[in-house]
Amino acid sequence: VGDIDRGGVFASLLGTVQLLDPHEQERIQGFLINKFRGDVSLLEPAIRMIEARLAKPCLGVVPFLSDLTLDEEDSLGLPAVDSGSQSPWPAAACSPDPNRPLRIAVIALPSFSNFTDFDALRAEPSVSLRLCRNQEQLLESDIIIVPGSKQTAGDLLWMRSEGLDRALLDHARTGLVLGICGGMQMLGKEILDPHGIERAGAIPGLGLLAIHTTMQPQKVTRVSTGRLAGSSLFGHPTPRLRLSGYEIHVGETRYLEGAKPFAQLETALTEDSHLDGCVASDGRIIGSYLHGLFDDDIFRHAFVAAAREFCQLAPATHLDHWKQKRDASLDRLADTVRHSVDMPRIFAWAGLAYEPRSGRKERP
Repeated sequence: VGDIDRGGVFASLLGTVQLLDPHEQERIQGFLINKFRGDVSLLEPAIRMIEARLAKPCLGVVPFLSDLTLDEEDSLGLPAVDSGSQSPWPAAACSPDPNRPLRIAVIALPSFSNFTDFDALRAEPSVSLRLCRNQEQLLESDIIIVPGSKQTAGDLLWMRSEGLDRALLDHARTGLVLGICGGMQMLGKEILDPHGIERAGAIPGLGLLAIHTTMQPQKVTRVSTGRLAGSSLFGHPTPRLRLSGYEIHVGETRYLEGAKPFAQLETALTEDSHLDGCVASDGRIIGSYLHGLFDDDIFRHAFVAAAREFCQLAPATHLDHWKQKRDASLDRLADTVRHSVDMPRIFAWAGLAYEPRSGRKERP
């Protein structure tokens, strides 16, 4: 599948095939053009030319679809990070009006992972979310989030070199803090790496959560569901909300004296139960291994409501229904692909009978 929106699609298709060994080339049955803008008939001569060069058929041209609420594939989809020293907050977010947006700063770590964790939060009308890379940008934040990391120890050392640790600790005296996966590990007392998975030895954490993490050779990958372990978020009474998400980490975290878990989870398929995350004694600092935590509308709305109340802001007047928009985008993409691509041929290659949408059950 070639992405014509980035340019050079025909050179990419031809070059990819020619770089493969003959037995690998034989496994490729055909090609698609994705994200095309304009009149497909103008592309036909080029398609016929590349079909002849590849000796493989084009199975369709998928048009570019704007405003799709879907995850980006990689960091190319990240919004630009302002590295200047000015505060990232727009004037509306800095207003003393209690209806102003909730200011959420996500630290843009050098090895930032799972950045789509915050797409749903960014879409909330009552939230102003910014990616930040220096300590000045964290000023006046209501919540600071330390996200997941592909290199937890290295990113923690980077935070210290940039003074972000001091800014975060200053904020944590009175403000709200959330750590997700590697970010939660950084908020603990220590990260120990006896096997040299990332950086052999021990690194002191930020000391905001009563947890201790040891890196393990075996990576944990699981889809999990469950409920909040307690009955509040940031000190705001909250029902024991349902949670869902996925875990992907190499650290094993254990609780120290006085630690309180964030959630009680079950692993999909096996239904094995386990505790997740940690909440500081005053409820203002939270950690969790769950990625995709904010994709659930009910939990995200409760999170925003609790944070706004803590910051003495008015309740949100408008809430975003991310899941509904996401499902609509998936249906829109599926319909477009179905009409643009020779699906019967692809199914036949796979030894399957193709049934048009009218003959299938709808997704629940």
